[in-house]
Amino acid sequence: MSGSKPELYEPAIETMSREEIQTLQLKRLRWQMKRCCENSAFYQEKFNKAGVRPEDVRSISDIMKFPVVTKQELREEQEKYPPYGRHTVSPPEDWREIHPTTGTTGAQVYNIWSEQDVNNITHWTARTLWNFGVRPGDIIQNAFSYGLWVAGMSSHYAARELGCLVIPTSATPADRQIDYLTGNHATVLLATPSFALYLGERLSEKGVAPESLALRIGCFGGEPGASVASTRKKIESSLGIEAFDYYGLAEIGPTCASECPEKAGIHWVEDHVLVELVNPQTMEWCQPDEAGVLVLTHLTKEATPMIRYWTNDVARLDTEKCVCGRTHARSPGGILGRADDMVVYRGAKFYPTQVEKVLRSFKELADEYRIELSTDEKRSTTVCTIVAECLGGDVDQDQLKERVRTALREELQVAPAIRFLEFGTLERTTFKAKRIEDRRKSNQVSGYNEPV
Repeated sequence: MSGSKPELYEPAIETMSREEIQTLQLKRLRWQMKRCCENSAFYQEKFNKAGVRPEDVRSISDIMKFPVVTKQELREEQEKYPPYGRHTVSPPEDWREIHPTTGTTGAQVYNIWSEQDVNNITHWTARTLWNFGVRPGDIIQNAFSYGLWVAGMSSHYAARELGCLVIPTSATPADRQIDYLTGNHATVLLATPSFALYLGERLSEKGVAPESLALRIGCFGGEPGASVASTRKKIESSLGIEAFDYYGLAEIGPTCASECPEKAGIHWVEDHVLVELVNPQTMEWCQPDEAGVLVLTHLTKEATPMIRYWTNDVARLDTEKCVCGRTHARSPGGILGRADDMVVYRGAKFYPTQVEKVLRSFKELADEYRIELSTDEKRSTTVCTIVAECLGGDVDQDQLKERVRTALREELQVAPAIRFLEFGTLERTTFKAKRIEDRRKSNQVSGYNEPV
């Protein structure tokens, strides 16, 4: 679809010049900094400790003078000042919704939406859906969770704003999802990449041809994968659709960046969120084409705004105008991985998405995989084993292992051990798949850490 010029949802906003975008961001950033300092003891203390004030923001780059906020810091704040901490800014009478994080890696963090927050998040999420081709009259099967992971709720609101029919299937089991797909003629699917692949597996096992479905597009988030070429290809072929990448997180969006038909990176909603890319060693902005950690700041959030939130997600940033006509910054390749998921093995550094890229290029392997880290007791060194499922049939597994090891060596610059399991052994999930199993005694994966 390269060279196409899709209709934009908000042309005046989405085609602003870089200078116009930054002028709007600076105005909103100053407003946000002022209200956070005046109404939040949490931010008052952080700013005072760092020796900075809202009036220090004279340009966008001045944001680097301010300290980052980490999830652990928010957990500790809410534990010390229950239940919501002191980083709430708007008064309680303005609050309308409370959305906790999943708590999969620690205590939940509560995120609060005011009435205006609900409206803003709904509106910008509608824009992200429009980006990849959702239009009025589409039937959206929303398999994003409606529970603790709030992407289901925001995309539901947005689909209604766009004039779509929504089927809120959420975490319904795969076979029931297929019943809804076939019975209700859904045209759009929203899900995690892992669940999309599982749906493709079940369709094949049930003898349902992808072309018999009404589906035409799908957008997949919650974990890296949809931007990995081999994964995207599998999703598209198994479901008979065009697949797009989606990104968000409960503390910020939860859906704040999506691909356009050019598939040249996820477009950010820069009029609502200030996006920085930070080198975790120097804490300075990354150079062009350099990967770093995403640090996000709310420009319009009222209830619980985040100032320089350390996402721990690794990406790149491109501020050049996209072929689609949109000028808001993009992250080519989507999210490259979690900073704390970076594996260091025999001097090489890699992310699970790189392993995924290799494994899903082999037709003999199923879609699920794990990266197993253990300790060689004799040598006191780390052992890295890639665990994958073999689809069976007349396959020489020893020869296949060598082919996979060779491909991994080319991609990772190191050759981990390979172990094959029978198809169906690894757990399938409607939520985020766990890719790393750390069985080492030290229980550490070397990589970037959140800043102290």
